Amino acid sequence: MARRLPSCASVTLKIEIASDGETATLRLSGQIDQDHLDAIATELRRYRPRLVFDLAEAMLVDRAVVQFLAAREGEGVELRNCPRYIREWIGRELGPPSQRTDA
Repeated sequence: MARRLPSCASVTLKIEIASDGETATLRLSGQIDQDHLDAIATELRRYRPRLVFDLAEAMLVDRAVVQFLAAREGEGVELRNCPRYIREWIGRELGPPSQRTDA
């Protein structure tokens, strides 16, 4: 199952869902921004408790998405194939206050 969500930019978010009966994998492709978080959260609620976000094809994210991903990972959602820049950004968001981007 795949859903395309329109975006203000020319690139859209595509969500592909695969499930083996125990774990659901949401493959998030394209540009992900704050406007997409409600749709992602809806899928998250639908497929809990065991959920994986596959970010191999995530091209661009904004800070709200990074904070969302960090929070979901803290709740047990696996971030699979997470691009290095997103992983490093999450680390900065979760790091000591002196290293956070909002400090």
